[in-house]
Amino acid sequence: MRNVEVKTESLADRDKKHLWHPLTQHKTSPEMLPIKKAKGCILTDDNGKEYIDGISSWYTAVYGHCNQYITSKVAEQMQNLDQVVFSGFTHEPAIKLSEALIEILPEGQQKLFFNDNGSTATEIGIKMALQYHHNLGNDRKVMLAFEEGFHGDTFGAMSVSGLSVYNGAFEDHFIKVKRIPVPSGDNNQEVIKALKKIISEHNLAGFIYEPLIQGAAAMKFHDADGLNEILKICRENEIVLVADEVMTGFGKTGKYFASDYMEEKPDVVCMSKALTAGLLPMGLTSCSQKIYEAFYSDDLAKGLFHGHTYTANPLACTAALAAVELLVSEEMQVNIQNITKANLEFVDKLKDHPKLKNVRSKGVIFAFELDVKTDRYGGLRNQLFKFCMDRGVFLRPLGNTIYIVPPYVISEKELQKLYSVIEDLLREF
Repeated sequence: MRNVEVKTESLADRDKKHLWHPLTQHKTSPEMLPIKKAKGCILTDDNGKEYIDGISSWYTAVYGHCNQYITSKVAEQMQNLDQVVFSGFTHEPAIKLSEALIEILPEGQQKLFFNDNGSTATEIGIKMALQYHHNLGNDRKVMLAFEEGFHGDTFGAMSVSGLSVYNGAFEDHFIKVKRIPVPSGDNNQEVIKALKKIISEHNLAGFIYEPLIQGAAAMKFHDADGLNEILKICRENEIVLVADEVMTGFGKTGKYFASDYMEEKPDVVCMSKALTAGLLPMGLTSCSQKIYEAFYSDDLAKGLFHGHTYTANPLACTAALAAVELLVSEEMQVNIQNITKANLEFVDKLKDHPKLKNVRSKGVIFAFELDVKTDRYGGLRNQLFKFCMDRGVFLRPLGNTIYIVPPYVISEKELQKLYSVIEDLLREF
C-alpha cells in the first residue's frame, strides 16, 4: 500500500505555494489566515481563535454560516439530483425557486435567467439591455452607469464599473459607457440636467445602477427620490433599467430589495451573494415580460445565447429556496428590524464624533469614514483590519471606510461587541 505523505508545514505556508487570492497584491500583503470552521456568526481559525463575521463574508452568509435549515435541505437534495444540464431539461428546485422569488422580487419581474455569480448576473443584465434594442432594430449601443459604481470583474461588468483600481489594464477593450454622479439630495437637479444632456447626445440602451448603496465604493449612499427621478426619465426614453441588487438584495437595506424604496421599478434585476446564503455559488438575472418578449421569436439569433455549465444547479437552487423561506419568516424579519434599530442608535452615538465623517446606516448596513486619507488597500487599511482581528472581529475596511453588514442571526451580545471594537478602534486611531 502506498504511503500517505504527512504534511508538516502550516496551512498558511502551503497556501503560498500555489494559490493566487482575489483582490490581493501578494508581494505586499500579509499571509492568508486559514479558517477551519464557521458556524452562525463565528469564524474559527486553525489555532482555534474565534472571530465575529461582521460582514457576513462579503454579504453572503446572512442567515449564519452552516445554517442547519439550509444545509439539511441541500443534503437531502444531494441524494436525489445533484447536477443536470439546464438546456433542454428542467427540475423542481429551479421551478420552486422561480415561484418563490417572483413573490418577493420588485413588481413587474416575470422571467429568471440563471448564471454563476454576481459578475455574470450583471453581465447578462447588460446583454439583455443591449440585445433588447438590437432585436427591436434600435441603434442603441451605449450603457449609462453611475460614477464609482462596481458591477463585477467580467468584461461587460467591468465596462460599466467606475473604479479604475479594478479595471485599469482593460479599459481599451470596454463597451461604450456614459456616467452620471449619484444623486445625494443636494445635487439632484444637477444630476438630472447631466442625464438629459447625455440622453440627447447618445443612443442609450440601458442604465445599470446599484440602488441606494454602492458597495465597492465604500458603502456610498444615495438619495431615493433622486434615483426615482432618474429611473422615470430613463423609462420615458425607453432606456432599459438594470438594477444590480447583488449586494443590496435579500433584506440588507431593510426591505427585500433596495428597489422596493422607489416607485419606479427596474426592468432587470441582478442577484447573487445572499441569494444562496453563502453556501453555494449562483447568480440570477430576472426581467420583465416586456424584455423577454423582445427575445421570443422564430428567429433563432434573437434568443439570449448565453449559457454556463452549472446553470440552475439543483443544489444551489435548493439552498436559494431555503434561504428565501428563511428571509420571509417572521423571525428573520424581526431580526433585521432589531439590527436596523441598533444601527440607528449607534449612528446617533457616533454622529458628532470629531474623528468621523458621514456616519450612516440603512437596514443592517452601517458605515462611516475616518477623517484621514488613505489608499483603498493601503497601510492604514491593513492596520485597521489587524486591530479588529486581534480583538476577535472580522471587518474589511475599504480605505478609511469602516462598515458592518452582520448576519441577521447575530446575537445582541455579538452585535454589541462589533460596536465596542469599533469604539476601541476610534480611541486608538
